[in-house]
Amino acid sequence: MNKQYHVYLTDPELTQLQQLLRRGTHAARVQTRARILLLAHAGQPDAAIATALLTSTATVQRVRQRAAQDGLAAALAERPRPGRPPRLTGDGEARLTVLACTQPPPGRARWTIQLLTDRIALGEEGPAVSRETVRQRLHAHAIKPWLHKQWCIPQAGGRFVAKMEDVLAVYARPYNPARPVVCLDEASKTLHADSRPGQAVAPGHVARQDYEYERGGTANLFVWVEPLVGQRGVQVTARRTTPDFADVVRQLVDEVYPQAEHMVLVTDNLNTHGPWALYETFPPAEAARLLAKLEWHYTPEHGSWLNMAEIEIGALRRQCLARRIATPTYLATEVAAWVAERNTSGGTIDWQFTTADARIKLKRLYPVLKPPTPAFTSQN
Repeated sequence: MNKQYHVYLTDPELTQLQQLLRRGTHAARVQTRARILLLAHAGQPDAAIATALLTSTATVQRVRQRAAQDGLAAALAERPRPGRPPRLTGDGEARLTVLACTQPPPGRARWTIQLLTDRIALGEEGPAVSRETVRQRLHAHAIKPWLHKQWCIPQAGGRFVAKMEDVLAVYARPYNPARPVVCLDEASKTLHADSRPGQAVAPGHVARQDYEYERGGTANLFVWVEPLVGQRGVQVTARRTTPDFADVVRQLVDEVYPQAEHMVLVTDNLNTHGPWALYETFPPAEAARLLAKLEWHYTPEHGSWLNMAEIEIGALRRQCLARRIATPTYLATEVAAWVAERNTSGGTIDWQFTTADARIKLKRLYPVLKPPTPAFTSQN
């Protein structure tokens, strides 16, 4: 049978098709059409082209016709496919978005895809749709109502900024052994003991631990670190009362840094962290003596991340505390071993965040300055 439509490609068109196939980055359907056009240009019959490319004769004829009538670009391109109209458009999609951003119904902690689908199926928010449609629409708008993040939101204003820049100025000081910078904070550890012995790791088997445990109370850990030197210490206590904190400060002043002229101390704003703790624990003369050797700086409220002791506590939790520990005695032994090894390695903290960085990255936390009020002048 004579062909109704003939394909004649110019040299640039041949080059374009050859480069398209050589790159291999286009969809498989586009590459098949390009091969059909090359074989049709070479004079191959439709049946032979269909057999060689594992397609139908009707497809070959359709590509040949589009190339002859509309050109090369039209022959390669996808024609719009009508398909079934989307179930959620306009108001329906907007209602789903609003619903997913509201509080979940009573008795539910969070929205799920199935819960949203069921709510729409009840006819309360729009036409009934499938679970996959709901998933696709939520994905398109980057809405994940089943996820939650926790963070500490600082209170923007001059109080936060003043304390932050004060601490950052302390961290920018060069090392001075006569005025060591020490960051102090505390953490807790819940004590757990195994109810039954576990099984050690073996070739082909992971370690096994019974999910049941016995509670042993809670221990407190005071953690201090001198970031520029890479020295730290941890003291395990039964509580975190004011006298406990004051005794740790006394040990730092008299036992750890007895030769220092002043110890630059950075703490957070816990109610036990302050000069008053010394006066509530020691006689006035002793409290005054200790306080005279201290230069105290506070991180801002909701800004404990500015205390470098938090970095050390994170390392302590990951490397030492991430397991069951039964007794305070064993906890103190393990923590002491961790401190000795870490001090021997001399790992320092390379703090990079500066005041200049804060004024750029945390600009939203700075107070908005109001223009000065013009002075009143009398007119004669």
